Amino acid sequence: MGKSPFDHLMCGVKTHIVTSVEATAYESGDSTQLIPLLNKTAETFSINEVSADKAYSSRQNLHAIENAGGTAYIPFKGNARGMGSPTTGYDSLWHKMWHFYNFNQEVFMAHYHKRSNVESVFAMIKAKFGASVKGKTPIAQVNEVLCKVLCHNICVLIQSIHELGLEPTFCAEKLVAQKLGVN
Repeated sequence: MGKSPFDHLMCGVKTHIVTSVEATAYESGDSTQLIPLLNKTAETFSINEVSADKAYSSRQNLHAIENAGGTAYIPFKGNARGMGSPTTGYDSLWHKMWHFYNFNQEVFMAHYHKRSNVESVFAMIKAKFGASVKGKTPIAQVNEVLCKVLCHNICVLIQSIHELGLEPTFCAEKLVAQKLGVN
């Protein structure tokens, strides 16, 4: 897929809810986008695992995911080494995950396969709301993409309410209950 204004997002694997999105009017590197997406997601959701492609493979991203309470399932680039290098030094988390990736491929790939959920989300958004953006200016394009993601989230929320039997509690209801002293 070519670069689009919403090439960077995190999503849930069960509901396909978009937990954070970085809509940019320019092409940006993948690896640097992970930590802001992760931090935004962690404000609202528990993070158990993060699956991402090789473009996100970095020591900094592995540590950020671990610090958020998750395990990173990011394949290593072909030139990656488990022991580190004179410039990077030894990193125990990198070493552990590099060995897990190289010597437990079947288990690793079972977790990594969850990454396909993000591709499903892109496909869902494009199928329902169109693959292109109509806005003429970069700001209009970003706003259009963010609206598409918002509409996607509303759709998957409604679907989840029905399929999973969820009882939604809306913020206004909580505020009224708190003011009345009812929990």
